[in-house]
Parts: sequence; C-alpha cells; structure tokens
Amino acid sequence: MEDSTDRIKQLVADGVRDKVYPGAVWATGNATGIKARGSAGVLDPAESDIPMQPDTVFDVASLTKILAVWSTVGALWENGSLPLDEPLGTFWPEVTARPLGQVTARHLLTHTAGVPLRAQLKNLYGTDPAAIRAGVLHEALHRPPGEAVEYTDRAALILGYLAEHLSGRRLDQLAQTHIWQPLGMTHTRFGPLLPELSVRCAPTELDEDTCRHLKGIAHDFSARLLGGVCGIAGSFSVLDDLARFLQYMLDPTTAPTAPGFGPSWVEESLSAQTGTLEPVRGLFWHPAPGTDPADRTYVHYGFTGTGMWISPKRGTWAVLLTNKLYYTRDREPLTRIRNAFRTLVFN
Repeated sequence: MEDSTDRIKQLVADGVRDKVYPGAVWATGNATGIKARGSAGVLDPAESDIPMQPDTVFDVASLTKILAVWSTVGALWENGSLPLDEPLGTFWPEVTARPLGQVTARHLLTHTAGVPLRAQLKNLYGTDPAAIRAGVLHEALHRPPGEAVEYTDRAALILGYLAEHLSGRRLDQLAQTHIWQPLGMTHTRFGPLLPELSVRCAPTELDEDTCRHLKGIAHDFSARLLGGVCGIAGSFSVLDDLARFLQYMLDPTTAPTAPGFGPSWVEESLSAQTGTLEPVRGLFWHPAPGTDPADRTYVHYGFTGTGMWISPKRGTWAVLLTNKLYYTRDREPLTRIRNAFRTLVFN
C-alpha cells in the first residue's frame, strides 16, 4: 500500500505539473475511514502562494446527483414512498397523461428513460423556475423507455422534482436533513456559498460576464438558472465529507446518525441494472471504465473535475477532487489520470 500511495502522490502531482488542473486533493479508504490522503498544487493560479488544502471546498458538479438525488431517492424508496418500477404517471399527478408518465424511477436512475439528452432549459422554457419545471415534466420523450442507455442531466433533474413532490420539501432541505446532517457532512451544501466558505473554494471556469473565475457559485448553468439548487448540480463539498459518505456506504454502523438510505439501497444501486443494454449501469453509479462489472467497482464523476469510486467487493473507496475546469473543458487529460488513479487504488 505504501508503494501505491507514493505512486498516487506522483500521479496527482504530475497532473499539476502538466496543467491538467491547478490543484487536487485525494483520499482512499475503507469501512474504518481514510487510509491515505494527499493534496497537490495551488488553489488558484492567480494566487500561487496559496496551496491546495485538504479542507478546500469544491464545486462537485454532477456528484450532486449522488449526494443529493440518489441518496434522497433511496431514502424515499426505503420508506415506501417511491416505487421504482411503477410508471410515474400512476402516482405523480404532474406527469399523468404526459409522455413522462410512462417512465419509471428505475428508468431515470439507469439513464434508460428516453428523455431528451440535453438540458437546454433557458432556450426551451425561459428563466422562470415554474415554467422550467412544467416544461421538463411535460416534454416529449426522444425514444421509448428502456430502449437505450444514454446519460442525461434531465434524469437527475426530474428525480429531484419527484423527491420534492413526494416529501413536500425543497431538495436542499431534504438532502441536508435526511442525508448530510446525519452523516456529519457539515461542509456540504448547495450554493451560492457565503463569503467565508467561498474563500476556501477552488475556482472553476472563467465567467464571461464578470471576467472572473467562478468561485463559490455553481459552474453548471442549469443550477445557476434555478437559483443554485437542482438535481443536476449545484452542491459544494470537501474531502472529509465525501469520505464520511462513502465510508457509510461500506459500513452503516459508522454514521453518527443513520441517514435515510441504508444497505438495501446501496446493494441495489451498486449492481448491474441494465440487463443486456450497454454500457452497464447501476442506479446512477456505473462500473468504472476498464473494470469488469462483476468486480463491482463503481464511479460517478463531476464535470468540474471531481470523482468518487467505491467497491463493496473490495471494501474500498476513493475520492479525487480537482478544479481542472479552470484550464479547459478537454476531458482527455483528466480521464487518463482518473483511470490511472483508479488502477492504483483498486488493483
């Protein structure tokens, strides 16, 4: 493990050297907690004397789909409020007699619902949140449910709306009270962040309107359009909070207080759910690239440069948080580092 840790440190440092990202923090662990961790680079290239720190706050982008949506949907499933395999139109009046009404929650969680692939919320529905919600829930499908696996942000947006409908609470409140607070994730929240947290936040892409890099404000346009809170993206977190989340997934007895989802949801989600369709998907999680689905090493990424891996079979989890979007939208350099990182941790 010591040799592997040294190689991980070098890999992450090489990413800074090659300007894949300004900085990064990472950790690996198991059901007992963090086993190894590290940081490299700087928080912001414009302030090169401030190093990236273990408590740096990151815009985790699509990890929101796991931290806020997957987890709260799991809580609703476990308490009997949300059936995974009943058409949404049978219990959600907003989509009854609409195309979305024939879709199930499992379709959405496996990205097989056939909903449009691009969000395009402002272009299609304007800027009013109520009009956006109505537009998304009433939109036509672009293919029949269950026909193909196609990743789409809309799946998480719709499930976030569904969780709000079933609970009667906003998604940020639902995640905070049912997931983050019980797990002791004290630095995880939706943005925009208050100034005292923003100063510790890794900046992302250059905002054309202000000519400044986004810092403490969600990079994802849909999240900003909807006031910072939506199922697609918008949450911010730190390494230790994500470690608590993943540690709980491996061993529920580690949580200070039990959150809404438990082992049944984890087991259901970290197993192949798409039958003969390719690529293989669990529930929002998917097998890490280059791994055999039978090995059950699952991952979810965030567009800003974040990622979480977990393998119940190996009893191991890993986190790599970067702000690669500061430099580029090119995915390939970080993809190579992510795959090498996963190999070093899980092989």
